[in-house]
Amino acid sequence: MADLLAQVLAVPGFAWLVAAAGLAGLVRGFSGFGSGLVFMPVAGAVLPPAQAVAVLVVMDMLGPMVNLPGALRTGSPSEIGRLALGLLPGLPVGVAALLWVDPTVFRWGVSLLALGTIAVLVSGWRWHRGRGRGTTVAAGFLSGLVGGATALPGPPVILYYMASPLPVAQVRANLTMFLVMVDLGLFGLLAASGQLSLALAALSLVLLVPFSLANAVGSALFRPERAATYRIVSWGLIAAAALVGLPLWKG
Repeated sequence: MADLLAQVLAVPGFAWLVAAAGLAGLVRGFSGFGSGLVFMPVAGAVLPPAQAVAVLVVMDMLGPMVNLPGALRTGSPSEIGRLALGLLPGLPVGVAALLWVDPTVFRWGVSLLALGTIAVLVSGWRWHRGRGRGTTVAAGFLSGLVGGATALPGPPVILYYMASPLPVAQVRANLTMFLVMVDLGLFGLLAASGQLSLALAALSLVLLVPFSLANAVGSALFRPERAATYRIVSWGLIAAAALVGLPLWKG
């Protein structure tokens, strides 16, 4: 056990991973999403693509479980079921792409996806077409495809919910349920493809501590009437992480 912990502490960039995990948990607690958008640009600069995704999946799968009971009460499980119809075929395709992607391309993709998501959110763009069954399934498929390749399933569903008349608390609950479902699917696919290891599990569990503590703080501070403030804080943290993760910096 001591040797395993020593391996974790010796991971290059470990301090960056701890900081990113804490900020990711805070954003997840505030908004119900965004942990990957904060964590992956930094993790992709430190770890190989598949390892970065595996660490986030284990961490992100366990950390938000404390929020799941409340999400089940507040959200709409039936709508999550429709998103799952698209997610199931999209996720394996995305994971297949992840396993052969070049690390530099992966870093560019993750960081630009995060920055692009923030740009769309800040611009105020909205999906003005309908939110019928087909659109819901398509949003789930895109989330699975992007989530499998980058561990960032949130952007397609976030943009989909921007057109929703649902209250902020219900959208947050739906996103929490959906992202837990994505993490469970990713965990199974990564395990089946041999991408999970004892060392990665240990790293994930260590990072789960700052992630969970920050997630609990963010959830405790969340107030629906302050949603605008939380959005600004979350967007700023995501943009900062994406800029740090761009493969332009040395060291």
